[in-house]
Amino acid sequence: MFVPEDNAAEARERAHANGLYPAPLNAGRSRNMQANRRRDTKPEVVLRTALHALGYRYRKDLLLRLDGVRVRPDIVFTKRRVAVFVDGCFWHVCPQHGRQPTTNEWYWTPKLRRNMERDQRVNDTLAEAGWSVVRVWEHVPLDDAIASVRSALE
Repeated sequence: MFVPEDNAAEARERAHANGLYPAPLNAGRSRNMQANRRRDTKPEVVLRTALHALGYRYRKDLLLRLDGVRVRPDIVFTKRRVAVFVDGCFWHVCPQHGRQPTTNEWYWTPKLRRNMERDQRVNDTLAEAGWSVVRVWEHVPLDDAIASVRSALE
């Protein structure tokens, strides 16, 4: 939902006051968090560019509606029914690099748990609908990520 700029600040203040999410520690942290993207992250763009250079054609950020579940894979091969997700280590709790936040853990711990549960629900829904799911961590070397995608496409 679009909120005009002047109302956005007021809406944030109300949400902070109601305890829906924590107030930022400072303006710099606030800018940093607002700069996080839902799509077109650097690791995602690098993988897409490499796949395109290899001749693969795909849809990006395509909304799939499956059994009442809305799914937006980062890269979608519709004909071959392969969904690719490029997951950030923090947001998806990477077992190698993910870490528990030490500030505002009352907010972040349940938030990250919900992200993990959503990822599992999405994987299950896609698999039940006959799709192959590829999840690539942001830290995985590009050649390994390409190999994972190629393997799913074969």
